[in-house]
Amino acid sequence: MLSLDNPMILREIIMDHYQNPRNRGLVDDDSYKKVNMNSETCIDNLDIQVKLDGDKIEDVRYDGEACAICTSSTSIMSELVIGKTKEEAKEIFDNYMNMIYERDYDADLLEEAIAFKNTHRQANRIKCATLGWMGLEKILDEGEE
Repeated sequence: MLSLDNPMILREIIMDHYQNPRNRGLVDDDSYKKVNMNSETCIDNLDIQVKLDGDKIEDVRYDGEACAICTSSTSIMSELVIGKTKEEAKEIFDNYMNMIYERDYDADLLEEAIAFKNTHRQANRIKCATLGWMGLEKILDEGEE
């Protein structure tokens, strides 16, 4: 587990995922569900793609214009949920949102996403840190109403 008390390590994780984003770049494949997420408070405008194999998340892709916080949180999110079931991904999502909004959460489930644990201190960055995650939730909730 990551050291939650070292802000330099947390910052390094964010910068690594910003400079070397994982799973970035969209694919031209109709088997992917796609959603556009656009922030009214920042430059962030991302397309999120998710490929499901039944109940399992086979792949997550994203691209667009996004700040460092948005890019890195979406990169980390994509790595966390690939290979997980929808239910497992929703549990990770719920714990991430609980962390962002200072509610109880299971840090072990969040792995590198723990780097955003202090986002609440800059309320204007919450949208940046959650935009990609909200896109994932939107896709996973499609057809489940």
